[in-house]
Amino acid sequence: MIRVLLVDDDELVRAGLAMILDAADDIKVVGEAATGSEAIQLAKDARPDVVLMDVKMPGMDGIEATRRITEHGDEPPSVVIVTTFETDEFLFRSLQAGASGFVLKRTPPQDLLAGIRAVASGDGLLGPSVTKRIIEQFAGRPVADPGNRQRLEVLTDRETETLKLLAQGMNNAEIADALYVSESTAKTHIRRILMKLGLRDRVAAVIFAYQAGLLRPDTGSSE
Repeated sequence: MIRVLLVDDDELVRAGLAMILDAADDIKVVGEAATGSEAIQLAKDARPDVVLMDVKMPGMDGIEATRRITEHGDEPPSVVIVTTFETDEFLFRSLQAGASGFVLKRTPPQDLLAGIRAVASGDGLLGPSVTKRIIEQFAGRPVADPGNRQRLEVLTDRETETLKLLAQGMNNAEIADALYVSESTAKTHIRRILMKLGLRDRVAAVIFAYQAGLLRPDTGSSE
């Protein structure tokens, strides 16, 4: 059972999300919050697996609440930003704060449920268009971080190649095809990459790959 915390200052939005989630057999709403401060406390008390977080709320906004939630404890919940605002400002601030995904409130219910399941299993929730925008964001940052570059040394050659493909926005099936391995083997490579580099999920891995200079940010291609 995937435990979900809903955070939105609009009671009607929370009710709608709760109705969608409660219809799923494998998802349970364990709490609702109307402010960022309430969300932080409920994340500690209710111990959700996933937090659906609004951005604009009175007082502390969802991005700051996300930062505090993801920094708390050894295994903090994954946070998915749910908003009406499809802007780079919110996108990148959310990811930098530790969010594992970013979806719009107009997302179809089945896609939202699939996204929650993906995030709960350790995958990030980024569509191809969002991945492309991450790549474009790093186009203006051609200098790699030497510290991150050195951390790549813990990976095997196959894991490094997997990380390159992951950072280009490929899903598990596409990575498996590119490497001529099974999808389960591709998933194993990804899990080991995240473990070795101490990364939260696939979203963090994409950002890390560009910060480490593993790919050329001007094209999104490998070096």
